[in-house]
Amino acid sequence: MNRSFAWLLSLLGLLTCPIVANGETVIRCEGTYPKHLQGVALDRDALYWSFTTKLVKTDRAGKKLQERDVVDHHGDLCLHRGELLVAVNLGKFNDPQGNADNWIYRYRAADLQFLGKIAIPQVKYGAGGIGVRENRFVVVGGLAPGIDHNLVYEYDSEWKFQKAHRITSGYTLMGIQTATFAGGRWYFGCYGKPPMLLIANERFELLGKFEFDASLGIVGDDSGSLWIASGRCNGAAGCEGSIRRFQPTQSGPPRVDSPREAPPKR
Repeated sequence: MNRSFAWLLSLLGLLTCPIVANGETVIRCEGTYPKHLQGVALDRDALYWSFTTKLVKTDRAGKKLQERDVVDHHGDLCLHRGELLVAVNLGKFNDPQGNADNWIYRYRAADLQFLGKIAIPQVKYGAGGIGVRENRFVVVGGLAPGIDHNLVYEYDSEWKFQKAHRITSGYTLMGIQTATFAGGRWYFGCYGKPPMLLIANERFELLGKFEFDASLGIVGDDSGSLWIASGRCNGAAGCEGSIRRFQPTQSGPPRVDSPREAPPKR
């Protein structure tokens, strides 16, 4: 094969396939954005990325398909029945007096069209994360300094508030940022130095608290894997994001998994 042609094919492969580095599959979201990554979701054909003021859809290799401007602060997101649901706070975070202004913004996954919004005033310190299990939703968010637990707010399929579940986590910096249910467990990603991961059972009883960073996004797939986001901001150059595949463990945080080309189709 002509050497220059082989080089071109290699370059095209890098542009269209997930990157495998040190035995880890890494899928990078194409482009850079003004503010940092807040959460990720996936479906059969696409990945969805919330960058605070931008909502981005890519293919399963990270190539950008669509992008739209969104109001600040769009947080974590989840996918349910063809809709993207995003935890949004238009007020303050982590304010001891509350002063949050919380909504769930709805978008059609197919084209990112805005479908409407749902008020969720119960989340006192600001809605920032969302997860779904069996047509019931949970919302997580900020935390005022000095409070020794987090609250997980549960809603039914019609977004009627059910209960605030207390997670005996101790204080975590600015509360909980991300949430997902996978393999019979809830995973909650938190900021901090170091960042922390809370794992709870179906009844929201804490199973473990680990030094592990899932604060920018975590989502499960049908194979049982967890895809965990990371990102960085480079000043005026903007912010970028990626996901990497992990496997859950019985008694600890997720572990890095072996390479694979993309999340399995749902």
